[in-house]
Amino acid sequence: MADIVFRNVTKRYGATLAVDDASFTVNDNEFFCFFGPPLSGKSTILRLVLGLEVPDQGEILIGGKPVNSVSPAKRNVAMVFQNLALFPHMSARDNVRFPLVERKVAEAEIEKRLADVAAKLHIGHILHKPPAQLSGGERQRVAIARALVRDPAAYLMDDPISALDARLREETRVELKRIQRELGKTLIYVTHDQEEAMSVADRMAILENGRIRQIGAPTEIYDRPASAYVARMLGSPMMNILPSVRGASRIEAAEGAIRINDAKAPAEAIEIGLRPEDLKVRPWSDNGTAEEGSGRPARVFEVEPLGGYTVVTLAAGQARLRALLRGQPDIRPDAMVAISCEPARVHYFGQDGGAL
Repeated sequence: MADIVFRNVTKRYGATLAVDDASFTVNDNEFFCFFGPPLSGKSTILRLVLGLEVPDQGEILIGGKPVNSVSPAKRNVAMVFQNLALFPHMSARDNVRFPLVERKVAEAEIEKRLADVAAKLHIGHILHKPPAQLSGGERQRVAIARALVRDPAAYLMDDPISALDARLREETRVELKRIQRELGKTLIYVTHDQEEAMSVADRMAILENGRIRQIGAPTEIYDRPASAYVARMLGSPMMNILPSVRGASRIEAAEGAIRINDAKAPAEAIEIGLRPEDLKVRPWSDNGTAEEGSGRPARVFEVEPLGGYTVVTLAAGQARLRALLRGQPDIRPDAMVAISCEPARVHYFGQDGGAL
């Protein structure tokens, strides 16, 4: 078993609170992702699991056993650092072999594992080269291979594929997910790329200034964010968060361009959230034939055609919001349009930013 548990863990660096009273459980054989902006505490959590840092408060358990006082070497977890930490005087082959050589694994088994991981990560043709002769992406794959050849209780990866180009990054994250399933090992993954986090994680934790704001499956967090902060973190373009005003029988936002006829809307809502893909945009008509449920006209500020879909930025008074439309609709800048959204797709947020 390799479940990893944090119980009220806090870590400070001087006056900086890097991890603030974090409690969570990473289940055995789970692909768990920590996601958040820079300096939100992601890498510090990995270093605490690995044993490179000691918590100021709280308890860490691996496989049900407390490890606060256990050295990194005895925790049996493999780490891929963000800076890779390859040995410059060794070839790529010797870097990958190193953890097994140190553990005195039989030579035949070392070569078998080396060949297997080299094939999975497409590095067989570069194993003879030293790190200085490798590209950034090649060095990153060698560092991942060095972790994968081991048989640890869990794998820890700190933004391991950020140096790869876009196409190879997509291939590698799919491969990592497949490898994790095949190995049946716990994998904790840190990234600042929301698309990467949502595509690989069984569950994920959203971090802000060292605090965990929400934990759940990626689709669960996307559909039911616990706060406006979490709602903004997932989605591209990000969710439109707009101040709202309650009318007699509806909620209005964007200076009247959006009207939501929802009798069940929370009375204490001060903001509404609208996913760009949930917005409907129709040509405005002065004779009242615009989309039912829309309010005053909005102006098309910018159009970004991206092939399979188009991002449209809309201006309604001082408000700016973005809509994600299928295909390449015939919408041009400065056109007047009507905006609407189904009431069931609206998110409501209260005074403290929490979801209602």
